[in-house]
Amino acid sequence: MAGPATLEIGDVSLAISDAALRRAVGQWYDQLAAERRASPHTLAAYAHDLGAFLDFLSFHQGGPPGLADLAVLKSGDFRAWLAHRTQSGLARSSTARALSVVRGFYRFLDREALVHNAAIGVVHSPRATRAVPKALAVAEMGDLLTTAAELGRDTTEPWVAARDVAVLTLLYGCGLRISEALGLNCHDVPLNREAGGSMTITGKGGKQRMVPLLPIVVDAIADYVAVCPHRLTPEGPLFVGVRGGRLNPRIVQGRMQTLRAQLGLPKAATPHALRHSFATHLLGA
Repeated sequence: MAGPATLEIGDVSLAISDAALRRAVGQWYDQLAAERRASPHTLAAYAHDLGAFLDFLSFHQGGPPGLADLAVLKSGDFRAWLAHRTQSGLARSSTARALSVVRGFYRFLDREALVHNAAIGVVHSPRATRAVPKALAVAEMGDLLTTAAELGRDTTEPWVAARDVAVLTLLYGCGLRISEALGLNCHDVPLNREAGGSMTITGKGGKQRMVPLLPIVVDAIADYVAVCPHRLTPEGPLFVGVRGGRLNPRIVQGRMQTLRAQLGLPKAATPHALRHSFATHLLGA
């Protein structure tokens, strides 16, 4: 204790004027250190998060909070704290951790019969933002498809290269998910080189959409079908592996990994990135 209104826990100094709250925070911290055996850095982060919450309450309530104040906070008070963090530019992941810390503190207070507040339980953590796959440049897509074709020229199974080119062209040229492309049967794709045409894709949730087939996509698939050594039936899979079964997504992912290494592309260049590239290039041209 550095003073009547200051609590020193680890390397963090918290200004807490209420003696009961100061004592409760100290007990909470000691229990964390003893039971979780967390690193000093983690404990300091927890203490900082709780201190920031109490500092917000001082501003929000117009005065330093006491232990009794924690019992009467409403869900709107907690949401105001979350909104304050968002407005301050703090990352969602940081806010999610801070909310977890505050919830843990309230659980401790409840177990010790010091404070009970059900409102904290109805406050949801902010959703983490999903990283959007980075689109490849048009030139990179051209290099990707060219290199995929060249990989099979010196192999004993050039049809595999034709298949991979067809899959990658389909993913990019039609904006398909890899599961949608590999789930196609032969009768799903009209192989009309002149007219191109369209096909019906069943996506997530069973939703269907019409997808136009560019001539270059039709050509790539037709070239693959012409050299495929396996018998492709109308009701059977369009893209097959070396044993004739439906092509496994891991094979396509492995091919992309090889192409990334040869072309010096970033790790974000995945089969799903081809779908994102399709949307980006469609909007650009």
